[in-house]
Amino acid sequence: MLSEGSSFMKGMALGGIFCLLLSLLGSFTPGMQSSPEDQHHHHHIKAPTNDELQSLSDTQMVELSQKVRVYCVIMVQPKVLVYWATAKDTWGKHCDQAVFYSSESAKALEAVDLNEQDEWAKLHKALKHAYDNSGDLRWFFVARPTTFAIIENLKYLVLAKDPNEPFYIGHTMKSGELEYVEYDSGIVLSYEALRRLVNVFKDGEKCPERGRSLWKLSEEKQLAMCLKYTGVFAENGEDTQGKGLFNSKSVGSLIEEGMSKNSLGVVEGCCSDLAITFSGMSPNQMQVMMFGVYRLRPYGHNFHDSLIFLPPEGSAND
Repeated sequence: MLSEGSSFMKGMALGGIFCLLLSLLGSFTPGMQSSPEDQHHHHHIKAPTNDELQSLSDTQMVELSQKVRVYCVIMVQPKVLVYWATAKDTWGKHCDQAVFYSSESAKALEAVDLNEQDEWAKLHKALKHAYDNSGDLRWFFVARPTTFAIIENLKYLVLAKDPNEPFYIGHTMKSGELEYVEYDSGIVLSYEALRRLVNVFKDGEKCPERGRSLWKLSEEKQLAMCLKYTGVFAENGEDTQGKGLFNSKSVGSLIEEGMSKNSLGVVEGCCSDLAITFSGMSPNQMQVMMFGVYRLRPYGHNFHDSLIFLPPEGSAND
């Protein structure tokens, strides 16, 4: 009896140690050796100022505005058709090419059927497809259908950036030693970053298609881990005042937060004038955003923008 009790206590102790080990692994990023140089790799990406733009000739500005073209990778599911349809009918029309990627086939709307349920495997396949089918587009924007994006502001952010350099931009977060771009607020990849990513996809040890069975990382962290192996690190998108451009909350939520902090300065406390994304938006909220962003104008007011991003040829955008 005593022996049985002793075995039971040993089992309890071993079980407790194993659970502790698993909890520690949950906050550990596999395969990453950190060094002092790795502690803060991301930096802050900012759009050019008006002064910088005005130093360019008219010809240079036109060339810049025409060369920045965006391939939108929009991840959808058939069970949320209303979000899918709304993204297609609103901000998706402002992408130079918007492609919807679905977990399974759906007759209602056109999409690339990935025939996959695992979230990271879906994103893995979608990014490989985008790379193979992007033509001469050199910037890639990855988003969920609950994200609202202002593509012109995205183009402005990367206007003077070379897509042949590795850029991985959005709202940066940190988990342990791993810095990553938050998926809900949208992810921007340059052609070079995506090229490196597709190459590392071939290495199942560094970038497994289905993650690792012992520690299940979210797709946003798995993406960052794979990119880190290629020397590409997360960069935070900001305006010239240091305000974030990629938002993981809706406009309404951000306004409420701004009011709670400073009821008299809610506009300044809310968001950047050049915000690129808002997340957690309902289909109705997206339609309202389209009206506010693209149609509502104060008569007689000139925004003095230095350049214009024309809509994609043949587009039905606003």
